[in-house]
Amino acid sequence: MPKLLFSRLRFYEIRDLMQNVKRPRRIDIVLNRKRRKKDIQGLMVRKINDEPSPSKPSWQTDDKLHPTLEKLLQDKKYLAAFYTFLQSEFSEENIEFWLACEDFRLTASPDNLRCKAEEIYIEFIQPMACREINVDHHIREKIKSSLDEPSLSCFDEAQKHVYLLMERDSCPRFLHSDAYLSLKHKSRTLWYI
Repeated sequence: MPKLLFSRLRFYEIRDLMQNVKRPRRIDIVLNRKRRKKDIQGLMVRKINDEPSPSKPSWQTDDKLHPTLEKLLQDKKYLAAFYTFLQSEFSEENIEFWLACEDFRLTASPDNLRCKAEEIYIEFIQPMACREINVDHHIREKIKSSLDEPSLSCFDEAQKHVYLLMERDSCPRFLHSDAYLSLKHKSRTLWYI
């Protein structure tokens, strides 16, 4: 006679244990499926509503967690810390170019406009310049051709390009650097002094 895997005694013990376990009824299974489906649909709707709008690019940081590059450039102490951070990364020419363009926009006289435009071109835009910035050939050629009669907006495209480079690359690294974190910590602890 072959050996039984379960003796009758064992089988009855298991069956008795199974009676204590509450088995779901068919209606419960159907209702749970509907609930899960509604939960998933609710999550999808929440995710779609939480996604950034097309006007705000996905690479921008959240203002609540970290300030944007624009806010960093407006605050003098953060600007100084950001400049020092860029010097440590050997890319301070980006912020210097951006600041030179901001100064250029404030120029009133046409004679000063031409002089400043040529200085900016020679220092930052010209190939093999001492502080050459990273802009593509088309932007460089547009600026070169506009130097005959410079306008206040002749560096706008290059400035926007450099700003986006800093915003995407340098600014996130700065916001996670020790320099920013210590400056942020100091500003929090000095409020009571």
